[in-house]
Amino acid sequence: MKILMVCLGNICRSPLAEGIMKEKFRQQGIAAEVDSAGTAAYHVGEPPDDRSREVAAKHGIDISGQRARQFEVSDFNRFDKIYAMDSQNLSNIAALARDDSDLEKVEMILNESYPGENRQVPDPYYGGKNGFEKVYQMLDEACEKISRG
Repeated sequence: MKILMVCLGNICRSPLAEGIMKEKFRQQGIAAEVDSAGTAAYHVGEPPDDRSREVAAKHGIDISGQRARQFEVSDFNRFDKIYAMDSQNLSNIAALARDDSDLEKVEMILNESYPGENRQVPDPYYGGKNGFEKVYQMLDEACEKISRG
């Protein structure tokens, strides 16, 4: 299984989702590839936001080695499942899809917790630290469901 987590800048939500998913697979002894990307190039090469790193560390997950990158069309070839954090990123990814098989790989991540509801993971960037913990909890629940198949 190869999973890609996607948000806007790849410094807040998707790095957390990547870290959480990797940890869940590690705990279960599941060999899988997990990565993250952003639909925008604002932060390419940068580490995750300090607040994302802090909330991950609080939960025993180290995401400090991650670096932001932009989503690219070749990601459709590389990944089995592509999870968008919100509807705008879902639209941005879908706009790059070459065919229906690309589109079939893309889904809102919170549909794992709330099937068919297309709930969004809020962007905590402009909020306080509390928003990052809330996002962590949402992603942790969704990743738990993914890891359990």
